[in-house]
Amino acid sequence: MNILKDRTFQIASALALLMAATRFNHFGTAVALPDASYAIFFLTGLFLGRARGAAMILLSLLSGAVLVDCYAINFQNVSAWCVTPAYGLLQLAYIVLWLMGRVFAPHHALNLRGFLNLGLMTFAAGSVAFWIANVAFFLFSGYFGNMTFGEYVAGVVGYQVSYVIVMLVYVGFAAGVQALFSGQSRHAMTH
Repeated sequence: MNILKDRTFQIASALALLMAATRFNHFGTAVALPDASYAIFFLTGLFLGRARGAAMILLSLLSGAVLVDCYAINFQNVSAWCVTPAYGLLQLAYIVLWLMGRVFAPHHALNLRGFLNLGLMTFAAGSVAFWIANVAFFLFSGYFGNMTFGEYVAGVVGYQVSYVIVMLVYVGFAAGVQALFSGQSRHAMTH
């Protein structure tokens, strides 16, 4: 992780730009990448969770997510259907992603076993965040008064796969970029 030591600003900026570019669409379209928010918060914990100012970076990204949502709703005609009393607990899901990335960071290694472990942690973190957000939405949105929790779970469980796969792709790409830069750094030091 030494390659990341002096790149806090660049990494935080890249993740914030990725959020601004992708947060408008959950699943992506032919012209828009899928929402990278789950991956962004996990990667922020993984790469920057122990950096100086880590809490401020997290708070900035949490605020940025809200600002992007406000912009999308007010200026891009994105539906506000998800903005309910449950919306605040979406922030909890993002904090859990960040914490899981931060906890995993000391175990992150740029080798085959490390990539497999990163994939497993990414899957676990994405799944936990998905269920925090969805249980909160069921309990506090006010939309599901006539539906049992079991019916709700049956209706949303299929979406978990797409959320986690999108997160795995973004995290895998970031780990690949990290490995590439780490390899270039080692190559530059030996020549």
